[in-house]
Amino acid sequence: MDQTLNRTKLLDQVYFNAIRDEKFKSNRISIHLLTTLSEDTAAQNAVVPAILRKGYAGCPDFTELNRKLARLYGAMLDADVRKIGDYQIINLSIQSLDDRFTMENEAVVKECCELLCGLLLDPKTVDGAFDPTDVELEKKYLIASIQAEINEKRSYAINRCLEIMCAGSPAGIGRYGSEAKAQEITPQSAFAAYERLIRSSQIEIIFCGSGDPAPAKELFQTAFAKVERAPQALPEMEMLPASEKVKRETDELDVTQAKMVLGFTADVGRDRAALAAARMMVAVYGGTPFSRLFLNVREKLSLCYYCAARFDRAKGTMMVDCGIEDQNRQKAYDEILRQLDVMKEGGFTDEEFDAAKLSMQNSFENIGDSLAGLESWYLGQIITGEYRSPKEETEQILAVSREAVVAAAQKVRLDTVYYLTGKGGSDHE
Repeated sequence: MDQTLNRTKLLDQVYFNAIRDEKFKSNRISIHLLTTLSEDTAAQNAVVPAILRKGYAGCPDFTELNRKLARLYGAMLDADVRKIGDYQIINLSIQSLDDRFTMENEAVVKECCELLCGLLLDPKTVDGAFDPTDVELEKKYLIASIQAEINEKRSYAINRCLEIMCAGSPAGIGRYGSEAKAQEITPQSAFAAYERLIRSSQIEIIFCGSGDPAPAKELFQTAFAKVERAPQALPEMEMLPASEKVKRETDELDVTQAKMVLGFTADVGRDRAALAAARMMVAVYGGTPFSRLFLNVREKLSLCYYCAARFDRAKGTMMVDCGIEDQNRQKAYDEILRQLDVMKEGGFTDEEFDAAKLSMQNSFENIGDSLAGLESWYLGQIITGEYRSPKEETEQILAVSREAVVAAAQKVRLDTVYYLTGKGGSDHE
């Protein structure tokens, strides 16, 4: 098991990334188009991969496309939109059996790569734009996806807190953009977004699996060399700076359980040791079922239905979210901050520290259990310029000391308090 990244520049802002692991019998090949999130373009960009997934000029019929995937040993084709920090990522991926395990030594890897190139670089069009029927259908799905985010109240509250924290920054924009902008999508505007992405985005091709990546690398280099591009380098991802004043905001919706989210800045920069210490600090504080937030705020004091912390290394932020009754709002708020003070004073036990390390180690080891997990891990590494394997990250985590965790906690500053309550709910802090 290798699972280390082999990264090659094919062309200007086009990179080929290979991760080998022979325990798999398949390969996952992905093309990621990276661009900066923008209110004006996010929704237009977000509809593009779903439209591309429906066929291409060489195979415009969706049914025939799925027959082709079936012939490629049940290859699975995915289209996705992701968000990491300030960046929006448009993705097309295919996963199928490696050539070595086919019945008649078919060149499945080559055919999968050709299929991806067809979908991305040779889309089906009608009068110089995307097919109106495809666009209307995917536009409706996109709007439904945006609306569905409001229905999942826990995620909605976290995203609202992030939006307030990062107001005026790309990181404050949702991965799908806004519903208002999605309503403006037309076949012409979606195709213009596609052309802009192909022309200007940073392109990251990721090959994960047991196969030989060399043929795929050669095929992609040849294909993208024919594309007319004027790529724009992505702006460097900046950590969110500490705010001089805590921002506080309350929304009222039809909810039976109130949500409170506290957003913090961690002041970690890009130093690897500092990032590892911050991750460990968040794990001890609220990142596991035996963390201080879970055991004290939820279990011991029964102030909430759930209470957890998560760390975003792309922006250097920590979010604590909980589901509570309105009458417990102030008590939960005070106890969450009190537990952070415990972290800053080194008041956590050795047992808590060791348990958090074991939990983190287990999480990193599980990354390599799936090709999708490996792809997602290395995409994050590529974006932050790290290029470390899960094993290397585990070693860094295991080397973190108690003193480093305390130092990381002492850098944490409260930035935003967001509260989601039922209509007519409480409005105090």
